Amino acid sequence: MNFNLSSSPHVRNAKSTRSIMWDVNLALLPATAFGVYRFGIHALLILLISIATAVLCEFCYQKITHKEVLISDGSAVLTGLLLGLNMPPSVPLWIPVLGSAFAIIFVKQFFGGLGKNFMNPALGGRCFLLISFTSIMSTFTVDGVAGSTPLAKLAAGETTDLLDMFLGYTGGVIGEVSVLAILCGAVYLLVKKIISWYIPVCYLVTFALFMFLFGGFNPQFVLAHLLGGGLMLGAWFMATDYVTSPVSKKGKVIFGILLGILTGVFRLYGATAEGVSYAIIFSNLLVPLIERISMPKAFGLEKVKKEKPVKAAEEVKEEKAEKANDAPKAPVSLKTYHAALNLTVIALVLGGLLGTVYQLTKGPIEYAKQQEELAAYKEVSPDAKTFDEATDLVAAINDEYANGGISAGAFGNVKLDSAYIAKGSSKETIGYVVNVTTSDGFGGDISLSIGVDANGSITGIAFLTINETAGLGMNAKNESFYSQYIGKNVDLFTVTKSGSSSDSEIDALSGATITSKAVTNAVNAALYIADKAE
Repeated sequence: MNFNLSSSPHVRNAKSTRSIMWDVNLALLPATAFGVYRFGIHALLILLISIATAVLCEFCYQKITHKEVLISDGSAVLTGLLLGLNMPPSVPLWIPVLGSAFAIIFVKQFFGGLGKNFMNPALGGRCFLLISFTSIMSTFTVDGVAGSTPLAKLAAGETTDLLDMFLGYTGGVIGEVSVLAILCGAVYLLVKKIISWYIPVCYLVTFALFMFLFGGFNPQFVLAHLLGGGLMLGAWFMATDYVTSPVSKKGKVIFGILLGILTGVFRLYGATAEGVSYAIIFSNLLVPLIERISMPKAFGLEKVKKEKPVKAAEEVKEEKAEKANDAPKAPVSLKTYHAALNLTVIALVLGGLLGTVYQLTKGPIEYAKQQEELAAYKEVSPDAKTFDEATDLVAAINDEYANGGISAGAFGNVKLDSAYIAKGSSKETIGYVVNVTTSDGFGGDISLSIGVDANGSITGIAFLTINETAGLGMNAKNESFYSQYIGKNVDLFTVTKSGSSSDSEIDALSGATITSKAVTNAVNAALYIADKAE
């Protein structure tokens, strides 16, 4: 009789890595087909280039490093496809090339290849592109017209059609728009037992509860967030990645709950309407810790209790002698003093150097800052020759602010940072430069320098600080938006979405009404402050 000797496990599943990867690729076909149908030939080119680059990079890397070429397993195809599906349909074609190369080489191969990457390669590539090319990756164009995504509209206080979001007739990245197509693929994976329900269901339920509790107890708001922002694509196809997700059922549940909480935090309190990609990547990094606390003990493994050894009588005597300082102490080595002295000298020298560098650079840095501020003042008040600080005006406005805000909060949460009197060549007052900060921006504080002439007309606007959503609120820095205020003499500007019909009306930025109102309130506050100075 012949025996076959092998290492465990001795009971194996018929599924292989190759079959699993190609099953997932097949499950993504509905979302892929709809994305191409919805966004056209350019979307198809993005997907094809992303896949081709991923496969080519894996082939070349494995050839160069003399490793077995494994492109036929479908993992590189899956990475390229997922990355392509996570891109806006109008990105330049070099973007998927760069993203796929980063995902395969830096996230996957540098860490040992398939089965050893510490985060989902496609999401790693996407986040790399988001950070490096924020404006390109945040611009969504459909049929040649730039528009905002449903989540961006929600963040701006607008409404969105839930049925359109479910079917896919909205803006967004190529593969996220049709929830129906994504769910068709998810059902296929569940039926084939490629994935289990633990992670996606725990993810979606936790996220829905979080948004309901902290988003205003609004069911429609929760449904819109469930249907948008790539949540379904991330929950069913990326959070369930074998390599970067927990193995045990308990670990999967913990992982899903963590994903739901993080995505909710990012969406409600972050500067972006998204959050799925960063939530999954962050949770991927915590998988080893989750596994450590969730993995069941091996059968038959029992922790052995250590017995306290019985000490001999002589040992007890020696311990008592040491406690009573009867036992002689070993002399402290000179090396100990030498090391301590070295550390002290090094700390003193480095501290002295840092202090010297600070003193030498303090003046130039302060001068450079003053020059930057002067350049901003000249930009908003181009006819001025000098600027004198308006200390009395600042004191008066600050007193008013302390007693209820500028004009009792009529301009939102705006505070005065500084103000200057703009003077002409003959030292006559020709206007004012008012620096204000509003905390009502979608992404946080927006600081502006605003020029107002002696007649009350806006002479210029410069953004000092702004952290709004790229491609949406950040468009406030475009001249096409802020030029609407310049040269106009009105008592109060208002924001409209239907097209301005008078000098006092400002066309809101598409998908960024919150930013538009914040900037307008800041400009109105500057007009109010300048009027107080006259």
